[in-house]
Amino acid sequence: MALDANRAEKPVRKLRKLLKKMPSVPGADEVHDFRTSSRRIEAMLQSLSLNSGNKCRRILKELSRLRKRAGKVRDMDVLTDYLLGLSHLEKEKECSVQLLEHLGAQRQRYAKKFDSAREQSASELNKRLKQISMVKVLPSNGKKNPNGDSVSAEVTASALKLLAGLTQPTRLGKTNLHPYRLKVKELRNLLQMAEDSDQQEFVQRLGQVKDAIGEWHDWEELVAIAREVLDHGANCQLLPELRRITETKYRNGLNLAEAMRKKFLRMPVSGDRRSAQHRQRGPAEPVWLATAALVA
Repeated sequence: MALDANRAEKPVRKLRKLLKKMPSVPGADEVHDFRTSSRRIEAMLQSLSLNSGNKCRRILKELSRLRKRAGKVRDMDVLTDYLLGLSHLEKEKECSVQLLEHLGAQRQRYAKKFDSAREQSASELNKRLKQISMVKVLPSNGKKNPNGDSVSAEVTASALKLLAGLTQPTRLGKTNLHPYRLKVKELRNLLQMAEDSDQQEFVQRLGQVKDAIGEWHDWEELVAIAREVLDHGANCQLLPELRRITETKYRNGLNLAEAMRKKFLRMPVSGDRRSAQHRQRGPAEPVWLATAALVA
C-alpha cells in the first residue's frame, strides 16, 4: 500500500519539536508549521479511527484549542502582509499606519495567549503524541504490515466519504464558500498521506481552491477590522479599495471551486441547467487516481 508510517508520523515529530522549542514570540513560519502539523495529525487520527479512545480524544481537543489560538496569530501576520502590499495608496498612509499599528498590537496580544496555552499543555501533549505510533498500523521502510489491508480500506472509506461531501451544497456563495473550503482542506489533508500525493492533479487542484477561498476570507476579515478601526470618514480611499480587492478575491475563489467541481466531480456550475443524467456520471479519473494512491 502507498501509506507510509514515516510520512504519517512526520507532522507528529514536527509538532512535538515545536511544542518544546517554539519561542515565546513565534515567527510566522513557526505558527504556520504548528497549524499545518496539527491539521494533518487530526486527519490521520480521524481517518484511521484512532480518535475513539480517551487518549486520542484528549489529543484532538487540546490540538484544536492550541490551533485556534495559533490561528489568530497567523491571521494578523497575513493581514499585515496584505496591507503592506497596498503601497499605491500613498494618500491614505495615515489610515494604513493606524490599521497596521492595530494589527501589530493584536498580534502581540494573541501571541502571548498562544504562548501561555502552549506552555500549559506542552509537557502533557508531548507525552501523548509520543505514544502515537503509526508503525503498528502502517508499513515502514518498505516492510509489509499484516494490518495493511484493513487500514487501507479504512482510509479509502474516509476519503470517499469526504469526496462525496464536496458535491454539497449544490450552489456555492458567500454564505457557504468558507465552510466548503474546510471540506476541501480535510480531504486534501487525507489524500496527502499517500506517497507522491503532491504529484496528483486532483490534490494540486484542491490546494489551489483551498488557498483561493482562504485568501478571500482573509480579506473579508481585514475589511471588518478596518471598519472598526478607521475613522477617516467618507473620503477615505483605503476601505473602498479593501472592499474592491475582497470582491475580486471572492470571484476568484468561487470560480476556482466551481471549475474544480465541474472538471473533477463533473458537477454543473451555478446556473447550468444540464440534465440529471450528466450530473451523475461520477468523479473524473484524476479523482480516482488520487484516492487509489492511498492503497496502491
